[in-house]
Amino acid sequence: MSLMIRNFFRHLLESVKSVKRNGWMTLASVSAVTITLTMAGIFLAVIMNATKLAQDVEGNVEVTVFVDIGTKNKELKKLKSELQEINHVDEVTFSSKQEQLKKLQKQMGEAWDLFEGDSNPLYDVYVVKATDAEYIRPVTREASQLTNVFRANYGGNSADRIIQMSKVVRTWGLAAAALLVFVAIFLISNTIRITIISRKTEIQIMRLVGAKNGYIRWPFFLEGGWIGLIGSIVPILILTYGYSQVYGLAAPYLLQSNLALLRPSQIVWILDIIMAVGGYLIGSIGSVISMRRFLKI
Repeated sequence: MSLMIRNFFRHLLESVKSVKRNGWMTLASVSAVTITLTMAGIFLAVIMNATKLAQDVEGNVEVTVFVDIGTKNKELKKLKSELQEINHVDEVTFSSKQEQLKKLQKQMGEAWDLFEGDSNPLYDVYVVKATDAEYIRPVTREASQLTNVFRANYGGNSADRIIQMSKVVRTWGLAAAALLVFVAIFLISNTIRITIISRKTEIQIMRLVGAKNGYIRWPFFLEGGWIGLIGSIVPILILTYGYSQVYGLAAPYLLQSNLALLRPSQIVWILDIIMAVGGYLIGSIGSVISMRRFLKI
């Protein structure tokens, strides 16, 4: 057991030295992994959010009706009656702009505390619940034509645009990501190949003294893993901080339409794990290919 532990740390140390020794080739391999994982991570985040928004729309039976600024109480009551008279309307609920602000503050945190009082940029709204999701569009059309209505929105247009974008990313993003994965694996396999050639004599001596294949392979396998993991650092940072910024900008607008992106706490840690594991797998696959083609042991 102690021998296995010593061998593992010896292989680990050797793999680190090899990564440093190969200089520019290691940098090229790490760069390829970084670009590949960044694109793949962005693509994955878009698809996951587009899927959620589409599900929200499909299950959504509420229309948000934005009331014109300055509408008086008497006109508000009349508008509510008119909304209730629309076919297939089940329930109409009023939500003031102060309540809308509190909802945003709960969702977004203290950043929206600045908009208290007269600085509140939101609208008073009526939340109109339809009897079934299939009636959302006609209810929205009729509500938008009423007096004192600034806009009626059920979130469908926003989700449709995101779904269309996700289709484009799915078509072209997958092709680009596949190409980059191939380039990354190719560069890593060449980096490992250079290491093998530089240590050819050492490997031959190890084989002559009876070293097992696994003992010889381990340093190269770990080297590929190191390259992949190093390449995943930048994508992890970009997705961790970048997604939070995008969420902060988009969430207030979507929230007013009863839609929401996945919260950073729900998605970021998943993406980070995928980036780290994906980087390691890309590095390991490149190492395995190199060993099979060039070690011939």
